[in-house]
Amino acid sequence: MKKRYKFLLILLGILILLIFGGFLFLNSLTPTYEGEHDLEGISAEVEVYFDTYGIPHIYADNESDALTALGYVHAQDRLWQMELLRRAGSGKLSEIFGEVTLETDKFFLSLGIDEYNEDNLASMDPNDPVLKLSESYLKGVNQFIESGPTPVEFYLTGLEKSPFEIKDVMNAVAYMGFTFNKGARDIVNTNLLGRLDSIYTAELFEENPNDAIKIPYYQDSTRTDLVAIHEKINHALENLPIPEIYGSNSWVLASEKTATGAVLFENDPHIAQAQPSVWYEAHLVTPDYEKYGYYLAGVPFPLLAHNRKMAHGLTMLANDDTNFYYEENHPTDTTLYKFKDEWRKFEYVSKTIKVKEVGDVEFQYKKTHRGPIVNANYANRTRVIVDTPVSMHWIYTQFENQMLHGLFELNHANSIDEFEASLPKIHAPGLNVMYGDAEGNVAWWGTAKLYRMPDSTSTKFILDGASGEDDPLEYLDFSKNPRCINPPQNYVFSANNQPDSTAGMYVPGYFSKSWHRAGRIVDAMNEKPLGWTRQDMADLANDVELRTASEFLVDCLSAVDVDKLNETQVAYVEKLLDWDGTFGLKSIGGVFYEKFRDNLHRELFADEFDSMEEYYSYGNQLKLHKVFENEDSAWWDNVTTTDIKESKSAILAATFDVTWKELSAAYGDDTETWTWDRVHFLEHDHPIGRVESLRKYFNVGPFPSVGTGETLNNQGFRTLEDGSYKVTSIPSTRRIIDFSDIENSISILPTGQSGNPMSKHYKDQAEMYVNGEFRKMMMNEQEIKANSEDKLVFTLKN
Repeated sequence: MKKRYKFLLILLGILILLIFGGFLFLNSLTPTYEGEHDLEGISAEVEVYFDTYGIPHIYADNESDALTALGYVHAQDRLWQMELLRRAGSGKLSEIFGEVTLETDKFFLSLGIDEYNEDNLASMDPNDPVLKLSESYLKGVNQFIESGPTPVEFYLTGLEKSPFEIKDVMNAVAYMGFTFNKGARDIVNTNLLGRLDSIYTAELFEENPNDAIKIPYYQDSTRTDLVAIHEKINHALENLPIPEIYGSNSWVLASEKTATGAVLFENDPHIAQAQPSVWYEAHLVTPDYEKYGYYLAGVPFPLLAHNRKMAHGLTMLANDDTNFYYEENHPTDTTLYKFKDEWRKFEYVSKTIKVKEVGDVEFQYKKTHRGPIVNANYANRTRVIVDTPVSMHWIYTQFENQMLHGLFELNHANSIDEFEASLPKIHAPGLNVMYGDAEGNVAWWGTAKLYRMPDSTSTKFILDGASGEDDPLEYLDFSKNPRCINPPQNYVFSANNQPDSTAGMYVPGYFSKSWHRAGRIVDAMNEKPLGWTRQDMADLANDVELRTASEFLVDCLSAVDVDKLNETQVAYVEKLLDWDGTFGLKSIGGVFYEKFRDNLHRELFADEFDSMEEYYSYGNQLKLHKVFENEDSAWWDNVTTTDIKESKSAILAATFDVTWKELSAAYGDDTETWTWDRVHFLEHDHPIGRVESLRKYFNVGPFPSVGTGETLNNQGFRTLEDGSYKVTSIPSTRRIIDFSDIENSISILPTGQSGNPMSKHYKDQAEMYVNGEFRKMMMNEQEIKANSEDKLVFTLKN
């Protein structure tokens, strides 16, 4: 018995040692926020003060030293994110995740981002000051890689750390540029055009007044499987372990509209939810430069930023900077394609992809002068090609990459004129650049390399590549891009809505409906023409009213025969008729609205397709609002009921019945409990959190979440199998800059500043975020130094 007791004590001791050792190991992975650390490449001591939320305030004698320190602290909080971002654009994710990301790597390799950036880098002057500052930043990143603790994700995946290069920075920017692009919808549109009778497609493809449609060159889908192309692109993007950018809001108010007589600035870019969140905040101060910025992982210059003079932010322009073309094969030589009156050679590119647990995978793709062929991978040059090739033309890789220089210049501008002069260097992705300054200027520019197409040629379909007649006629000079500077209404705004016409045409693209977020902003400005405060801006950023939702529901319910309803249904309908269109946690109308819309969409459109799978593949392009406004639309008739022709009112009544039964079955008969917080939730997903046993350690949440898709507090979602709504896209930050009190401007991140799960700042803003709260963006040096929780001093390495 004593031997057994002694054995148990020894076993317990070993267990305690293992736990203690594990604790010490995990603690060793925590970012260093205090003390002293030697740093190569700096010319003088650099002080870094971390505020309550882990945001570094970096004080240095010069910008090069500040960027070296930034690189180090950025890496210690976000190295895993940096690693993923540089790998995504260069097709190297499978080395970490295995075969699950193989198609993703193939797709991004075929875009040619890596070679494009190599060519651009080779043409740059190695003494270029922008490159030199970028290298200073990378010195800090690489010193952390060499001497800092290895993030836990590297241990879990078995990945070795490796130094960063300038090309990695450029690849990261290029990847984020592609996620702005929604051009793959062209493929779905083309397939719909061939799949459905014109009585159906006419309503779907209405366009802007001077962007009228001609029926495009169309290939029989038996030769080219367009659904497969779209699914291939979607599959590549779905398996990305880093977030895509979806949309954004911004509005900037001139002094005439504000209570203080100073400019107020708001920006909240909408990005797929993820952990860590996209932006890393940092405040850099030198004797001749100060900037409070929001940085992408591995990028030395902020995309969103402000100082005491000016502020800028971004939203997605949503212009169509990707076009697809049918290419014509030579009848006997499959290595040739036709362009105008000549036969050109396809270019064949071979790549090797390192795939975890598989080894090297050889991959070959071919390309035309426009870009890669996207509907097939070709293993060798002798393969018999039966499909009509479809090439993808992406503007980003067609022109010189000056993105880093553009970001540098707009962050170093000292006036609105200098700021505007930097913008032509950002040719893609298309951005709405929002601006406000201490002198009272407000402005918006659409930055992109815009182009003019032949009359009546729509870019929203696959175009004719062989004739050359669907190629752009000209690329416009930046002076012809849309813009709005100090307008008479005293504010500018952007919510991914269609810009006004410019250069005699509308910008082609995939824009958000103007009557939702954009309309809500305009309504708010009209309702309160004067006297705006910082709190008013914060309230509008958190707004959860879906504009036109209540009117839509009233129209739908008018088709319901009240005499056929029971007492409970009548009482609930009365509440729905009084619903204000808001999506708060206890919203009584939000659940019914979203379920009703889903069911109505299915009732209208699904019967025209051979299967539900086929219907869902077209879902985003089947616009409910266009059909809803036309009660004579052919879509109202259910083609599976050949003996009757359904009317709008009949479909609406049937949809009510379906929705009522669905909600009753899921949530019970007490309609008081059919509230938004029961169905709509936000969970910030970490790539490692896809492993169920690790989910609770890496993911943040879930939290019940307010808002819905296209409210200003944009909380887009996908429907899970159990009928609940998982939020997929969110405001990636909410920033409000007050030029009357710049040191008390406010912001919030969705989770926390650090991407390191061991950091105390991994999720310390998460509950504040879902509650619609803000925190200060500190700029006052005395306040920062007096109140910072931690101080890290970088000293010159001997």
